[in-house]
Amino acid sequence: MQRIKTLDNWSEVLEQSKHRPCLVLKISMTCMSSIAAIKEYKALITKLPKYLVIVQMDRVVSNAIAGDLQVKHESPQLLILQDGKGIWQATHDKIKQPLLVEAIKQYVKTTT
Repeated sequence: MQRIKTLDNWSEVLEQSKHRPCLVLKISMTCMSSIAAIKEYKALITKLPKYLVIVQMDRVVSNAIAGDLQVKHESPQLLILQDGKGIWQATHDKIKQPLLVEAIKQYVKTTT
């Protein structure tokens, strides 16, 4: 899991998603839901790259994600990115491994 700390990092992740889908989790370090979400995220077994944004430390990045993807900011919030856009999201207690695995299967286009 790699942390997105700067707008340049975010731009790289968004550009990368045009070629390879990825996951982005936004969390608050003072929120119990975020603590539960990060445990689920860390335990998620996937071949997709996983990224993390800590909202208090990287507010500019968090705001850019909301603006670029045209999604309402929430925390915790997990986004699946593909083709340079957000294709699926979950927030709060919906960030659970079984739901994430199912969303990846259902929404992520694979190239074979």
